[in-house]
Amino acid sequence: MFRKMSMAIAATLLMAGAAYADPIEGNWKTKSGDTAAIASCGGGFCITLKTGKYAGKSIGKMSASGSNQYSGSITDPADDKTYSGSGTLSGAKLNMTGCALKIFCKTQVWSKL
Repeated sequence: MFRKMSMAIAATLLMAGAAYADPIEGNWKTKSGDTAAIASCGGGFCITLKTGKYAGKSIGKMSASGSNQYSGSITDPADDKTYSGSGTLSGAKLNMTGCALKIFCKTQVWSKL
């Protein structure tokens, strides 16, 4: 009886955890048309390209910094240069910004798949 109850509680907790996933988690279509996966990792969110020329490459790590706001680093997969990064989530759109010296910035809009 105790084992069945423990298994039921564990299953409920797993389902609740999935229901409470951060909205940034999931697959995103990048500006270039590739798919980037954002998943929870080490207290933050890791970004990995799933498709395209650089599939499998890790391109960033972000942490929540406010309501629908994220900050961390983003790497250009073409030249492996890493920039300070930020993301702002608005519905099914994610504005990803990478900056060098905080004044030279580029923004891309990604769409949730």
